[in-house]
Amino acid sequence: MAFQYNFPTTIRFGAGVISELPAYLQKNGLSKPMIVTDPTIAGLSFFKSIVKDLESHQISVEVFSDIHKNPVKSDVYKGTDLWDNTGRDSIIGIGGGAALDVARAIVLRVHHREDLFKYDDLIGGDVYVTNDVPHFVTVPTTAGTGSEVGRSAIIADDETHQKKILFSPKLMAKIVFADPALTMDLPPFITAATGMDALTHNMEAFLAKNPHPLCDGIALEGIYLIKNSLEKATNSPDIESRSNMLMASMMGAIAFQKGLGVVHSLAHPLSSLLDTHHGLANAVNIPYGMQFNIAGFEDKFRRIARTLELKEETGEAVVQYLFDLNSKINIPHHLRDIGVTGAHVETLADLALADFAHPNNPKPVTREDFKQLYLNAL
Repeated sequence: MAFQYNFPTTIRFGAGVISELPAYLQKNGLSKPMIVTDPTIAGLSFFKSIVKDLESHQISVEVFSDIHKNPVKSDVYKGTDLWDNTGRDSIIGIGGGAALDVARAIVLRVHHREDLFKYDDLIGGDVYVTNDVPHFVTVPTTAGTGSEVGRSAIIADDETHQKKILFSPKLMAKIVFADPALTMDLPPFITAATGMDALTHNMEAFLAKNPHPLCDGIALEGIYLIKNSLEKATNSPDIESRSNMLMASMMGAIAFQKGLGVVHSLAHPLSSLLDTHHGLANAVNIPYGMQFNIAGFEDKFRRIARTLELKEETGEAVVQYLFDLNSKINIPHHLRDIGVTGAHVETLADLALADFAHPNNPKPVTREDFKQLYLNAL
């Protein structure tokens, strides 16, 4: 059953809504979209069907898929070159967080041609996002980052690996086609890792120190949906579990405008230094990060435990739940199982301290804290 809501982006939600894309483009006078996706999705049958359907409606499609799984600045520049050379009139991002981040960054760069990182939000670069941007449509194919409803893109420097945030309300999609049927064929590992990413977004948003009661409510509902759906979506998926995960993913992305925290600052360096899947990095680190945050925030954890319907409404019970959930969806409990060694810890700690997420953690995190957390997880 398809339905529509606005928050504030217009979202068409339901199995089959992707079939509405050609008519939407035609209604808005758009006939030459550039689709930004990743190399894997570009080769899948559902993606080819989307392109074929557009072309059958006399819509000229150009596909850009030459991106890294953890996007870097050069990906954005290559995509912008394709835009320049092919006379496009709109951008459609199809995929998970990487594809949608690159698509959004290209949307920014089309009419903002100074160095991409001049627009880094962490140095106030959002004030330079003053020009119009191309018509932008998003189509999520994973239930993790929620990037489809976001207004920012995370892009890393090719050389330093430091992640930058490109931010502006102008970068929000005009419309999202959130079709859970597009996620049905995701392999179990991707479903599990992206689902834990969504859970991390919701949990960290709820705990983040910035006051935002609206986001708190959204985050708790997102946690509840994931609690009831992630294991089934991973191990025996149906359209209901996939729908709930897609909704919870968007809820996490809406909620984390409040901020993220220590888990993301632990995870980002793993992606930039070791090319670890972002969701997997969050999944392994979340029990340890949540354990770090319990003291002083017992009431917040009591509310999370209540949402998870745990017998004991404590932070320790929440941490145990996270370890147990990882086991049920075949996520390892230790960093050593995903290629991290003791030799990486010092560099990881430096990168984590420089990361943008932990200043919104409910309690301060020092370099020594990061080092110890990595050692605990190793």
